[in-house]
Amino acid sequence: MNQPIAIVTGSSSGFGLLTVLELARSGFQVIATMRNLEKGSDLLKQAKNQNLEANISIHELDVTSETSIEKLSTFLKTLGRVDVLVNNAGYAAGGFVEELPLEEYRRQFETNVFGVIAVTKTVLPYMRRQGSGKIINMSSISGIVAFPGLSPYCASKHALEGWSESLRLEMKPFGVDVILIEPGSYKTSIWSTGRQVTPSQEESPYFILMKKLEDYILAGEEGFGDPREVAQKVAEISTMKEPNFRFPIGKGVKLTIRLKNLIPWKKWESQVMKNVNKTKN
Repeated sequence: MNQPIAIVTGSSSGFGLLTVLELARSGFQVIATMRNLEKGSDLLKQAKNQNLEANISIHELDVTSETSIEKLSTFLKTLGRVDVLVNNAGYAAGGFVEELPLEEYRRQFETNVFGVIAVTKTVLPYMRRQGSGKIINMSSISGIVAFPGLSPYCASKHALEGWSESLRLEMKPFGVDVILIEPGSYKTSIWSTGRQVTPSQEESPYFILMKKLEDYILAGEEGFGDPREVAQKVAEISTMKEPNFRFPIGKGVKLTIRLKNLIPWKKWESQVMKNVNKTKN
């Protein structure tokens, strides 16, 4: 009963799964949420192998469903408190603006932005009354640095950054911290099964550029980081007394952000296009 309680969304794989394990290892009672409970088998297996199963329970949650959010609200009443919320559920939509259906943007924002808002609104009253709590939002370097062919994802993460900044200032007087994690490229499913690309056809004027972008992403896969680094950072932040607002993490992330802020835009866009065009057709 004295254990701090953490809720993690999107816990079936990637950062979410690893974050659940790290928080459990740090002494939290972790509510691991996911849309499909059948996908929780890997998490439970790893938890058992690491003797962490007593600190983890699985709860069904679709962040885009009002009914599912209402069930979470009812469930929270049985808990009575929430100490940490990790908003991790999300996916990456890609394609070129002219070819992307508007509905794809709406779906992207429903999960990556409105889903985060809905879950957070459910938790806020508990943290406000407690006078404590941490809301950790999984952003991305894409929330600061945009990239061609990923406008739905980049736009959703830029929106998450702005919303989180406002929420941070709103909740500070109540003792609640809002934190952004801004990972670079890591070996998670978001760049494979978690990436939903609207492909260009061969006759499309964007076809060659799309191929170059795909090649650019694939060429960098060997250098992608170990996602456990991000999960460990989340667990570390969860016990900090006064955490910073932003935590950029990953190979070259801080340098990339610094360069974008320092050099003129024309030089920046020239370098981005040069990097993309280095790949073979």
